[in-house]
Amino acid sequence: MRVVMLSKAIVVGAYQRKLEELARLPDLDLIAVAPPSWRDSRGEVQLERTYTDGYQLLELPVALNGHFHAHFYPRLPQTLQRIQPDLIHVDEEPYNLASWQAFRWASERRVPALFFSWQNLLKEYPPPFNWIERYNYSRAAFAIAGNAEAGQVLRDKGYAGPITVLPQFGVDPVLFRPGVAPLLERPSGVSLVVGYAGGLVPEKGIDLMLQAVSQCNQRLAAEGVDGCSVMIAGAGSEQAALEDLARQLGLAERVTFTGKTPSTGMAAVYASMDVLVLPSRTTATWKEQFGRVLIEAMACQVPVIGSDSGEIPNVIGDAGLVFPEADPAALAHLLIALAQQPALRQRLARRGHERAMAHFTQARIAEQTHAIYQQVLEQRCG
Repeated sequence: MRVVMLSKAIVVGAYQRKLEELARLPDLDLIAVAPPSWRDSRGEVQLERTYTDGYQLLELPVALNGHFHAHFYPRLPQTLQRIQPDLIHVDEEPYNLASWQAFRWASERRVPALFFSWQNLLKEYPPPFNWIERYNYSRAAFAIAGNAEAGQVLRDKGYAGPITVLPQFGVDPVLFRPGVAPLLERPSGVSLVVGYAGGLVPEKGIDLMLQAVSQCNQRLAAEGVDGCSVMIAGAGSEQAALEDLARQLGLAERVTFTGKTPSTGMAAVYASMDVLVLPSRTTATWKEQFGRVLIEAMACQVPVIGSDSGEIPNVIGDAGLVFPEADPAALAHLLIALAQQPALRQRLARRGHERAMAHFTQARIAEQTHAIYQQVLEQRCG
């Protein structure tokens, strides 16, 4: 079967490992289509040709780069016409223009197509995006929901076709593993290195994490115990505000901003942490859709703590700690426990690694994706 996957997400090199794993599976000729780069709130990411064995990675110019709803590929119809796929995997939300391009081409030629959705909040989009969404729903042979809530949103919005809940990408156990040399040396006089990785944007709740660390350090100091330091890996609009907050909390000497690290270098970032925290907070327009950094840290055998925003509790399961979102006191309580109980850290690190290997490897995600392709094409032939 010849499958075209349309995906702006695969500009990130680490994500391409799923495609290599897919390409290893039987009876699959995979052609991936991606833009030369993609812009978002964290900046512009150039296409990283990092893992490209076994499949074709085509680069197509994209119009309206950075516009999530409105971007499209002017040469996509001609490219699909040349390739003549048996199936199109639209690795995009069903309401954007690029998805409509692919579904229109597929519908006119009776080629089955499926889409992916992370959207776990029920939203109504203005025209033409609501029209695009309905058009794609009516023509999709299958839908992959990145989390259970996204699957329910699809049903609530009228999608009646088959759905599987499956993350967009997994983790590569070769790239993300224990024992990698850390990016930073461990600071002296510290009981716990608290880490965050990802975009520096308000909804990620990094300010809450800093408040929690401040409370934690006050409690530890009162007991004569060394406090925590903080490592923040990423870039975004909130860095200056976070630096100001760290100074106000008396944490300026304990907080290190490492900037943006290439996806293939993130294992060294996690190796510099004693615990990864994902303190996301739900807003009117967003809640955490998965938390990829959680499974990467777990694969590196780093304990994880997450808020209860969106999908985080389901990703962590019983392999980490969860606190009520927007509650820095609750997070501080968990940090104190980890600072004072090395055995707890070791136990969570082991559980997290086991969970990541059992459920979230790129190979596992690829196998389930391949099974969906087979199911769609068998239904078409039947």
